[in-house]
Amino acid sequence: MKYYIIAGEASGDLHGSNLIKELRKLDLQADIRCWGGDKMQAAGANLVKHYRELAFMGFVEVVKNLPTILRNLADCKKDILAYKPDAIILIDYPGFNLRIAEWARKQGLKIIYYISPQVWAWKENRVKKIKRDVDKMLVILPFEKDFYKKWNYEVEYVGHPLVEVIDDFKRNNTGAVTEDAGNMHKRENIIALLPGSRRQEILIKLPIMLEVAKHFPGYRFVVAKAPGLPPAFYDDLLKPYDNVDSVVNKTYELLNTASAALVTSGTATLETALFAVPEVICYKGGSISYQIAKRLIKIKFIGLVNLIMDKEVVKELIQHELTVNNIVAELKQLLENDIRRAQLRKDYTQLKDILSKGGHASANAAKSIFTFLHSN
Repeated sequence: MKYYIIAGEASGDLHGSNLIKELRKLDLQADIRCWGGDKMQAAGANLVKHYRELAFMGFVEVVKNLPTILRNLADCKKDILAYKPDAIILIDYPGFNLRIAEWARKQGLKIIYYISPQVWAWKENRVKKIKRDVDKMLVILPFEKDFYKKWNYEVEYVGHPLVEVIDDFKRNNTGAVTEDAGNMHKRENIIALLPGSRRQEILIKLPIMLEVAKHFPGYRFVVAKAPGLPPAFYDDLLKPYDNVDSVVNKTYELLNTASAALVTSGTATLETALFAVPEVICYKGGSISYQIAKRLIKIKFIGLVNLIMDKEVVKELIQHELTVNNIVAELKQLLENDIRRAQLRKDYTQLKDILSKGGHASANAAKSIFTFLHSN
C-alpha cells in the first residue's frame, strides 16, 4: 500500500519514524512518502519536505510567513494528488494537518489521524471538523476517548508513544551527564530543572527555580537548556549560583540521573514521570496571558500526569502559588518523605501501565491502520 504521512515537528518526526518501522513489519510492500524529518527518512520513507521548513510559532511569525505557509499547503496537495496514496496519515500539527484533512476529504481520500490535536484543552469546536474529515482517529491519552465520545465520535486509544521511546533510551544509556555537567553522576544528588523552551516563559520561571538551589547546598541543580536559544541567554541567569550547572540536548540523560525535578507544564511532565523522577510542576505566565488562558482552557489540571490519572499525583504550583518557599517545601517532601515517595512510585507504575495499553503505541497504531485499510 501507499502511505502519505505528514508530521511538522521534531516530536512528530520521532513518533512517525517508529510508526513507519511498525507499518513496514506488517506491510512488506509499504511505499511511504512523507513530510517530516531525518528519523522518518531513516525509517524508510521518501522525505518530501523537512519539518524545519514548516516550524512557525506564534501569531506574529505565522502572519509574517503566511505566503510560505500557503505555498507549503499548495505544494503538499499537489504532491498528494501526484502520488495517489491509499491513505493519508496525519501526526498532530493541527494548524497544517486539519487543513489538509478538509481538502483531502473532498478528494475522496482515506484520512487517519495519529496523535490528536489537544482540542480537549481549547478550541473544542475543532471536533466538528475532525469528525467530518477524519476517517479514523488514534489517540494517545486515555481521557481523549471519553472526550470524543461526548461528541458522538468513536476514536481508538493506542497508548502513548513516549513509553517506548523512554524504554529504548533506558536500555541504551547509563544516564551519566558528566560530559556537560562536571562530576555529577550520582542519582541521589541531582535536581533537574526543566524551565521550558520559549524565551519569555524561561525568564519568568527559571529565576524562581534557581533561587531554590540556595536551600539545597548538598545538591547539584542542572538546567536543561533549550537548544533553540543561544547559550549566552542563560549566562547571567545561572552565574550567581555555585551549585547550578546546565546541559543542552541531554534532557533524557539528565532525567535518568536526577533524584527530583522542577518541570514546567507540557510533555516534559510526562517524560519526567516515565523516568520515575519525583517532580513539582511549575507554571507562571504573564498576568494578562494567564487570565485569558484561565478563561479559555477548561481542564482540571495543567500537568499531563494529573490529567491522565484524574487526580493530583504531582504538585502543581501555578501562577501566584509558584514561590520559592512553596517549591522548597514540596521538594523537601519529595526528597525526604518515604511515604510520599512510595505513593508516587505506585502512581507512576499505574500511569505507565495505562499508557502502555498492553504494548507499544507505535505497534498498536500500525496494526490499527493496517486492519482499517484492509477492511474498508
